[in-house]
Amino acid sequence: MSAIPTNVPPLPQQVTIHEVAPRDGLQNEGVLVSTQDKLRLIEALIAAGLRRIEATSFVSPTRVPQMADAEAVMAAVPRDRGVAYTGLVLNPRGAERAIAAGCDDLGYVIVATETFSRRNQGRSIADTVADWHRVAAMAREAGRTASITMAVAFGCPFEGAVARDTVIAIIREAMRSMPDEIALADTIGIAVPSQVLDLFGALRPVAGDLPMRAHFHNTRNTGYANAYAALLAGVTILDASAGGIGGCPFAPRATGNIATEDLLFMLGGLGVAHGIDGGAVGALEAWLEERLGHPVPGQLGRV
Repeated sequence: MSAIPTNVPPLPQQVTIHEVAPRDGLQNEGVLVSTQDKLRLIEALIAAGLRRIEATSFVSPTRVPQMADAEAVMAAVPRDRGVAYTGLVLNPRGAERAIAAGCDDLGYVIVATETFSRRNQGRSIADTVADWHRVAAMAREAGRTASITMAVAFGCPFEGAVARDTVIAIIREAMRSMPDEIALADTIGIAVPSQVLDLFGALRPVAGDLPMRAHFHNTRNTGYANAYAALLAGVTILDASAGGIGGCPFAPRATGNIATEDLLFMLGGLGVAHGIDGGAVGALEAWLEERLGHPVPGQLGRV
């Protein structure tokens, strides 16, 4: 039997979970979820202890029908629980809507490959970076935070592998308008832990003291191992989705996010504090299955 390694980097004592079920979790569902059910989901997540929630996205309702009620959702979310609400935006018009709707954080997406950028946002990478500079300025003027998520950072469904230097070069350009946080997203669930350690290791010198966030999908059952690797790399904020629901309308064959409840189980076993009731999140699995009409990937609620 091999010895337990002693040179493993220390894990963070505490992490923040950025809950994405109301947006990334629902955006690819074939069944339209009502505004009231979205608000019930948000209420349940808050009751479980979540304090950072991606509530909706401000995108074209013809392209993403599930998010057509973005303003209605934001008009009704609880404002007295200390929750920071993120609104995903893809351009300055979306940022304008998110600010008017009262989002605390604008989550802006930049894509690492030209093909996916044009499919996801209808714009080149250079155009989306230019838009980011405008969005960042709008957020600052409105007193909101603005974060960058680098999509398909580990691999693209159309162009395949993405070079580390490509990702870092795009982020360097975006850093001219300083974000409040930088995330790397494995949009199609193709990464393995060694890639996660490598790419976040390369990002740290560029990000400086900025918080780093990780967004993993579990398409190939590596999502939780990747989350562990991200912790080893110094990431302190993890995206996750109750029930493990989710997917991208523009990423063929990508499946759900890592499940919040299952991630919390792992964090608890590792001794990493998070302040959330994993059992309460797991209890949402049955409710989600009733609303969506199909099983969800999360496991904790079945135990």
